Amino acid sequence: MRLRVGSRPCIHPRMRGTGSGRRCGTGSVAALVVAGFGVFLSAATAAAHPLAASLLRIEEFAPGQAQITWKTPRAAAPGSRLSPVLPEHCAPTARPQIEQQGTALVHAWPIDCGAAGLAGAVVGAAGLDTAPSEVIVHVELLDGRTQRAILSAAAPRWTIPEAQTAFAVFADYLRLGFEHILSGFDHLAFVLALMMLVPVRRLPWVLTAFTLGHSVTLALSTLDIVRVRPEPVEVLIALSIAVVAWEALRVGERRQTGFARLPALMAASFGLLHGLGFAGALREVGLPEGAIPLSLFAFNVGIELGQLAFVGVALLPALLLPAHAGVERAARFAGAYAIGALAFFWVFERTLS
Repeated sequence: MRLRVGSRPCIHPRMRGTGSGRRCGTGSVAALVVAGFGVFLSAATAAAHPLAASLLRIEEFAPGQAQITWKTPRAAAPGSRLSPVLPEHCAPTARPQIEQQGTALVHAWPIDCGAAGLAGAVVGAAGLDTAPSEVIVHVELLDGRTQRAILSAAAPRWTIPEAQTAFAVFADYLRLGFEHILSGFDHLAFVLALMMLVPVRRLPWVLTAFTLGHSVTLALSTLDIVRVRPEPVEVLIALSIAVVAWEALRVGERRQTGFARLPALMAASFGLLHGLGFAGALREVGLPEGAIPLSLFAFNVGIELGQLAFVGVALLPALLLPAHAGVERAARFAGAYAIGALAFFWVFERTLS
């Protein structure tokens, strides 16, 4: 018995010729799962603003003196009031300068920490217990060392270390990549559309091609070898989701398309585009001096692990539950239209903004 999420579900040997209409395989259930996820993504996008992580950047420009940058999304969860917590021995030397950058508010001001300096000082964020988001801390010391950490409700404080171990860098960037892909509804919608387009047996190769594609442009863009404005990239990412949803719809209508014949090449090509989107988040945080290859590799591994976890959760019901062939066509149409509609919503939203 072969399992296939595609346009031609297999017929169980015991059912062949019975005319019962019962089919084996994962096509119907997978299509239902994808449709359900598509509707969920649509509802989540319409009902809530995406809550990006806040950023606390500390740049030491003279012994004991540093520039503070506090960047937080304008769209905050109701009742949440995030604010930075700086070392007690550090005092501001000027009033904060406030400006708006896209969907974020940026506060910047200098501080003086005296002879005690920043190494070994405790920084953090207040209000994490009421905010469904995290705070990324990025510290650049005068001697060139770069330190970073991720603050959450469970760990709202962090001590700036004298030196950060390679394992700590790897763990931080691995977590950042994992959380970034799982919070990126557009990238997840693209993966769902791929799941509707190809059979289960070919899905690992297609996802690997997508990973290779976005890894290339992620590295090139983060290292500033390739420079592309983020606004058109975000629009094109949304368009790529619409294209794959359309291809999945045509496959459901028994049409053999070029993308369906070469799904790995399509996934790799669109992966180059999505990698530019991933790079935006990584450039915002920055890469630690002396550990750039390690942190870049860890971020890629985190994205891949998050992607595989998402696919595993989506496919689990399809692999365990029986399916009815009559449901597959309607479910596939519902899933493709839900993802396609969501993609065009993003296209218009990102173009207008």
